[in-house]
Amino acid sequence: MQAGAAAKQRVRSSLAAKARLSRIALANMCCGLLGVQIVWGLQNVNTSRIFQTLGANLDELPILWIAAPITGLLVQPIIGHLSDRTWGPLGRRRPYLLGGALVSAVALVLMPNVQSVWAASVVLWLLTGAINVAMEPFRALVADVVPEDQRTTAFSLQVVFIGTGAVFASAMPWVLSNWFGLASEAPPGVLPPSLRTAFYIGAVGLLASVGLTVATTSEQPPENIAADAASLARPEWASTSGASLVRNGALWVIAAASIALATAIEGYRRELYLIAGIVGLLGIGQWLTAWSARHGIRPTGLLEIVDDIIHMPDVLRRLAIVQFFTWFGLFAMWIYAVPAIATDSGAGTDPTSAAYNASADWVGVMFAFYNGVAAIGAFALPYLVARIGRREAHAACLFLGASGLLGLALITNPRWLWIPALGIGCAWASILSAPYAMVSSAVPPSRMGVYMGIHNVFLVLPQLVAAALLGWTVDRLLGGEPARALVLAAASIALAATVALTIPDHAGRVRPKG
Repeated sequence: MQAGAAAKQRVRSSLAAKARLSRIALANMCCGLLGVQIVWGLQNVNTSRIFQTLGANLDELPILWIAAPITGLLVQPIIGHLSDRTWGPLGRRRPYLLGGALVSAVALVLMPNVQSVWAASVVLWLLTGAINVAMEPFRALVADVVPEDQRTTAFSLQVVFIGTGAVFASAMPWVLSNWFGLASEAPPGVLPPSLRTAFYIGAVGLLASVGLTVATTSEQPPENIAADAASLARPEWASTSGASLVRNGALWVIAAASIALATAIEGYRRELYLIAGIVGLLGIGQWLTAWSARHGIRPTGLLEIVDDIIHMPDVLRRLAIVQFFTWFGLFAMWIYAVPAIATDSGAGTDPTSAAYNASADWVGVMFAFYNGVAAIGAFALPYLVARIGRREAHAACLFLGASGLLGLALITNPRWLWIPALGIGCAWASILSAPYAMVSSAVPPSRMGVYMGIHNVFLVLPQLVAAALLGWTVDRLLGGEPARALVLAAASIALAATVALTIPDHAGRVRPKG
């Protein structure tokens, strides 16, 4: 009885600790994402351009991009798991924000100075790994500190900073070239001054914005987290069916072996072995979890993350499907937007030509525009959610994004790219906020970090699949036409929108409060 009373008291103190926050406090907490998105914006717009400048072929781009999904797959759930159990002078989330930002800034300085595809790939791995460390705790930080009725507003405010950072990053090379006179052309194998300077500015912006969040945001101490370490012994873990885990693990291992065997026999792209390995590891993890349960040993470390995946709430299970098709489409857009627009506008395929670089700059402006649309749309999103519900609002925005991607594939004049960017921007606003609000309402506070990380795994897996299959698909099935990859992206996001309507809507309509 005393233990139960103590638990109730902890819950009451947690709720009391989550006092409503002012808009300034919310802005300070979210502003670090401005710098994080500057990094992603520079990477998304310029990575293909950098690799092609250094000599990479079009069909090599997907595998060279694989650093982003792999590091996200490995880093985000681990950082979420560790940050749930960290407490020091900076709290439990802020040490990772600061450390990741410092390493990312170093990588941003190195990236535009590489001189080979191999070196660019190594630095890209460093950059994406570090920025994942900095990014992952931001979502959990909001869920830790912000009351439920302010979370949609907080996540939407994050979109404002994300959109602002992406606008800044995407447009920077064009602005530096056209407004400040920095050259956008360079000799073969060398990146132009405008691009190098953009990366340097990005490093400064990242450190400044994340530093402000770390300096001005206070975290709740462990004793104020309602579901503390005692709640980690979840009742459902004790009732886990060992036979079910063994059976499901066997199915995953058989699927992994089938993928690997088909790849070997049919001579498919070697990247599929990576997918087979991930599938197989998940199956083996379920076997080890069953063994732990049989022997009464609580899973720890990576096995505990596997156990958390097994016990995901229904909301996360359905979101996993939505996010798979959403991020498959986004990854295809990021890879093929520049070559598609350059080809369809008549700029050709030579990444060293002035025409190609002009098209690439226009795509950067389009990316900036859709992020600007997302930043503005984020202010309206809480009111749309309050009116029709989170899942319905998310599905509607995804349908708009699919329409925009289809339009992007049909545009031949880069000056009209702003039209499809409207739909893409509406989708992007919801993609960056609505799923996180759903997750934060569906998982216990003490496991917020790890479940945010697990949720992000389902953003990463489709990017791995895309990295493994898109090059082969575009080359063999789509006639080598990058614009057709954008049509495929539109279809994928439309399917995600359809599945989004089936997500259990626990929060329903949440009234927006500032």
